[in-house]
Amino acid sequence: MRHKLSLHHRKQAGMTLLELIIACAILLILASAAMPLARYTVKRQKEAELRRELREMRDAIDRYKDAADRNLIRVEVGSEGYPPDLGTLVKGVDMVSQAGAGIAGATTPGQPIAPSAGFGGGFGLGQSPGGLNAGGQSAGQTFGQNSTSGQDLIRHVRFLRRIPVDPMTGHADWGMRSVQDDPDTTSWGGKNVFDVFSLSSGTALDGTKYGDW
Repeated sequence: MRHKLSLHHRKQAGMTLLELIIACAILLILASAAMPLARYTVKRQKEAELRRELREMRDAIDRYKDAADRNLIRVEVGSEGYPPDLGTLVKGVDMVSQAGAGIAGATTPGQPIAPSAGFGGGFGLGQSPGGLNAGGQSAGQTFGQNSTSGQDLIRHVRFLRRIPVDPMTGHADWGMRSVQDDPDTTSWGGKNVFDVFSLSSGTALDGTKYGDW
């Protein structure tokens, strides 16, 4: 009787070891199948982030260009109205115009520019020392009754919060092209920033190169 019980226990132990080996084999198969899927998911997320960062920087360049075309900011001759570098988009520029008050990205309140004084101790043309001009208006009425409706505004505008990190390289370094550069060049001329691209030499899931995005 004791011999039969011992044999029964050995059989149970053997079955338990066999089940454990089978379970481990199944887990290894599932893990090996899940790893490519996990890598695919991570790569797809990075690609979506890269597209978002490129779109954000290109949008900032376009808004800078739009402000320059509207003569709201001073630009260097030959820049064609594009920013000199990406750092300028982060540091921001001063806009001097009433229209500058409506530019998206303004970070400081508008400050009115004081009207320049005329000859004779600060009296404007046609204004008498008594504070009235030839038409009977006071000095405040001459300058728009001390309102900012007729005055320029100074606003400091930032077009980018920061230079984003390229998810493919892990660095905040980007390839840049100026208006004067060839469309397919990878060397920046340094005169202005017309476009940006990734410095990664990797290939996307759709077969395209990240540097061509």
